[in-house]
Formats: sequence, C-alpha cells, structure tokens
Amino acid sequence: MEVQGIDQLAERLASLVPPGLAQAREDLRANFKDVLAQGLRRLDLVTREEFDVQSQVLARTRERLEIMEKRVASLEASDAPSGQ
Repeated sequence: MEVQGIDQLAERLASLVPPGLAQAREDLRANFKDVLAQGLRRLDLVTREEFDVQSQVLARTRERLEIMEKRVASLEASDAPSGQ
C-alpha cells in the first residue's frame, strides 16, 4: 500500500472519532498511520514496479516455453516414424 493509501485509511479511521475530541482525532490519525505503516513493512510485499517487472519476465518465459514445447513436439513427431 502506498503512502497516500495509508494516509487515506488513517484519515478514515480518525474520522470515526467523535467530533468533540478534535485533538484526540489528530493524535489517533497519526497513530493509525504509524501502526498501518509498521504493519505493512513487516509483510513481505513488493512494490508495484517490481511486480510489473516480474509479470513481464513471466510472460516472456511463458512465450519461450510454448515455443520450446512446440519445437520438442515437432522433433518428436519427425523422429517417431524413423524410430519405429
């Protein structure tokens, strides 16, 4: 979750505090933000950029695998009649 998302979630949580507790609301918002950020740091997450790069690598790998599978099938088919 990006910083903006954490800020928005912390703000939403703080908005649940009754309006008469304005100072407590701001303190809670800051605390919510810190707790959310710490919790997310403990998770084994990757950035969106890293995810996108790995998705592209996987797509290229799949394409190459499909090409190789077709080549193997072709070689097996061409070898089958002479091998019998």
